[in-house]
Amino acid sequence: MRTLPVFFKKELLETWRTRRFGVLAVVFLLFALMSPLAAKLTPDLLRLSLGTAVKLPPPTSVDSWTQFYKNISQMGIYIIAILFGGTVSRELTGKTLVNLVTKGLPRWAVIIAKYLCLLSQWLVVVASAFFITWGYTTFYFSDRQSPHPVAACLPLLVFGAFFLAVVLFGSTWGHHTYEGLLFTCLVMAILFLAKLLKRAHNFNPVSLIGDNVAILQGNLSLTKLFPAMGVALGLTLILIVSSVALLNKKALV
Repeated sequence: MRTLPVFFKKELLETWRTRRFGVLAVVFLLFALMSPLAAKLTPDLLRLSLGTAVKLPPPTSVDSWTQFYKNISQMGIYIIAILFGGTVSRELTGKTLVNLVTKGLPRWAVIIAKYLCLLSQWLVVVASAFFITWGYTTFYFSDRQSPHPVAACLPLLVFGAFFLAVVLFGSTWGHHTYEGLLFTCLVMAILFLAKLLKRAHNFNPVSLIGDNVAILQGNLSLTKLFPAMGVALGLTLILIVSSVALLNKKALV
């Protein structure tokens, strides 16, 4: 167990030195700043484009949060997949694990440390973006149409934990970064297709990034997504264990 904190620290330092965390932080910061600003300015821009005679409803806090969740679910998670899709495969192709494993580093520690590093970054950037968006949304919009911002964000955090496990498994399974990305895209495509089955909606992890605004407004109870959260966390555990099993079978040289 002593090797896990050491390798975890190594992962954090590598993420910082390769500027992956910096890129991720900047992207999510832009999401946080742009979401309320876009909601505030969009009606004015549409009037300039379509003419002053066009009647548009005034923007609300819901518009800001809608933009926030769209940015993360439609762009943010895929940027994460691109940045970290080779987190394990790069180690294998570069043979950087050989010396560490021969000196006593267990392979399971590699997977766990990498996952914890990914999860830490996810929690930091999403939490930071969330609070910045919340602050600016409160500043721009004084309405009370978004009474449950914290409850709406919880499913997103859980989905992120699942999505990172998918990325990690894909990177362990694939020999190259693009293979891991293809696996991640395939999993997401399957989940979106499964969303067509209404009976499976509350069990589908994708629901965790699709019903946030409804929870935000109080139109949907967070408890409705507990089954999907349970499935996501269960699959996360399975994917991590499977990643360890895959790495145990991989040749390092």
